Amino acid sequence: MSIFTPTNQIRLTNVAVVRMKKGGKRFEIACYKNKVMSWRSGAEKDLDEVLQTHSVFVNVSKGQVAKKDDLTKAFGTDDLTEICKQILAKGELQVSDKERQSQLETMFRDIATIVAEKCVNPETKRPYTVSLIERAMKDIHYSVKPNKSTKQQALEVIRQLKESMEIQRAHMRLRLVLPAKEAKRLKEKLKPLLQVVESEDFDEELEMVCLVDPGCFREIDELIRCETRGRGSLEVLSLKDVEEGDEKL
Repeated sequence: MSIFTPTNQIRLTNVAVVRMKKGGKRFEIACYKNKVMSWRSGAEKDLDEVLQTHSVFVNVSKGQVAKKDDLTKAFGTDDLTEICKQILAKGELQVSDKERQSQLETMFRDIATIVAEKCVNPETKRPYTVSLIERAMKDIHYSVKPNKSTKQQALEVIRQLKESMEIQRAHMRLRLVLPAKEAKRLKEKLKPLLQVVESEDFDEELEMVCLVDPGCFREIDELIRCETRGRGSLEVLSLKDVEEGDEKL
């Protein structure tokens, strides 16, 4: 026995719905989960990776497609791709409470990670751990704003944390001493982790003074220790303030 499916019904699974009210009517589009935010942040450029179908619905879960006349009246066009883009940009993403909670927790951790990578304790001149920043964020009751980027929020968190703890947005100025034998190979490995090389002196060994993001300190320390088997050295000389205008996160 064949089951009759009305022609204006489309069934979709594993779907994220974006809803928009316009001209007194409700319109919805069906997107792939996790792709809506990527599209909005500019990370995803391919519309086909975001939309499950270029159809516009009255109700995605019931599979009811919107009438052409209603679309033209509300959007001034019947170009489905164009309408989908409008709904994608301005519509409201429908997520379950569980999904929303999970999304907020991920963002909370991402913000803490950015703060830990960019900041130091000015007294010890050492970076903070992510878990310590997370604890501090909980102490000041920081609540994540789902529609603001994690980088913007990290700057906000740094400002708020300054009121309750010793924290400073800074680069660390390090002196690295590398044995001549490993110097060239090791310098190549270190390059991506260094922000600015201020001076370089090669005599019996390679001595470099450079600025790094606090988040790279442990990795640099480990690289030098392991690769030189303790013959290289790393010293924190000072901190260089990063003014908010100097460098975007």
